[in-house]
Amino acid sequence: MAFREPVYWDTGDVTPVGVRRESLGELIGDLASNTASLVRDEVALVRQELHQKLKTVQAVVAVIAVGAFIALIAGMALCATVILALAKFIGIGLLMSTLLVGLALAILAGALISIGISKIKRTNLKPEQTIETLEENKEWLKEIT
Repeated sequence: MAFREPVYWDTGDVTPVGVRRESLGELIGDLASNTASLVRDEVALVRQELHQKLKTVQAVVAVIAVGAFIALIAGMALCATVILALAKFIGIGLLMSTLLVGLALAILAGALISIGISKIKRTNLKPEQTIETLEENKEWLKEIT
């Protein structure tokens, strides 16, 4: 049987259960470090959330632009056809048929623009999740201090 030397413990910073106790300065330093890390994480969350919302707005604007372009091309082709048909078959003259088609297209364009604007207004750009977590963090910091 081998002889073992006794193990001596330095119990200066150790509690009776063997856990090291930190000083108040170390705890405050950890709190400051963790708070700075938390703020960095919140800023990253805001950036990510705003980026996602801007992607949504970009998609809506792209849909509106494509729709407007297609409407312009179709409107030009149909406009010429309707103007000629009105002038020939109804007999109201080229000037009156041009005026009627122009008014109808203006009403259609107004409706499309109104739909696009209402979609943009319904898009919420406010970073709600970030605001909620910031308020939770504020309450948490109040409890700690």
